[in-house]
Amino acid sequence: MSAMKLYVRTRLWLMMIIAIAIWRIFLTLHTGGLVLANFSPLGAMAIFGGACFSSRWKAIGFPLLTLWISDVILGKLLFFHHWQLFYPGFYFTYGAFVLMTLAGRWIVRRITIGRVVMAALASTFIHWIVSDIGVWLDGRTYPLTWQGWIECLVAAIPFELRLLAGTMVYGAVLFGVAVWITKKSAAPATAS
Repeated sequence: MSAMKLYVRTRLWLMMIIAIAIWRIFLTLHTGGLVLANFSPLGAMAIFGGACFSSRWKAIGFPLLTLWISDVILGKLLFFHHWQLFYPGFYFTYGAFVLMTLAGRWIVRRITIGRVVMAALASTFIHWIVSDIGVWLDGRTYPLTWQGWIECLVAAIPFELRLLAGTMVYGAVLFGVAVWITKKSAAPATAS
């Protein structure tokens, strides 16, 4: 693949991630953050970035930066009502997001439905475990015992199922568009 095609493709993938992050902001603001809690494109952004960017730094950096910017905007407009660069416990969510991106990079080496589904399942599991460690360690909601950890995990299941559904739906859109663009750009030009 020529350097120019790679440059154009990288820009397209980045624009797709930005578009889905804008959609996340719009949807969250429109529903007040509650109706579709966790039915978001975050998992899809992570696995798509991991799978589609050739550079590991772009694969992690672009989706992570987009997540952070959308979090700051949502924090100002909906959650905190002032500019806040990071929220308490952000490092668990962002750590999970980095691991989700790496899962997408490792699992979706070639875009197939099975690999995208496997990456969606893996990324949801990663999010469930890592982000709930933060909730549990906070100690305000669940006791810092084995029983408290299990209660925390069980309570998160409905949220994680919505995250899985969002990852599947938005992943189908992102990867479907990527496959379509790749096939269109590889098709030979025909004379009219």
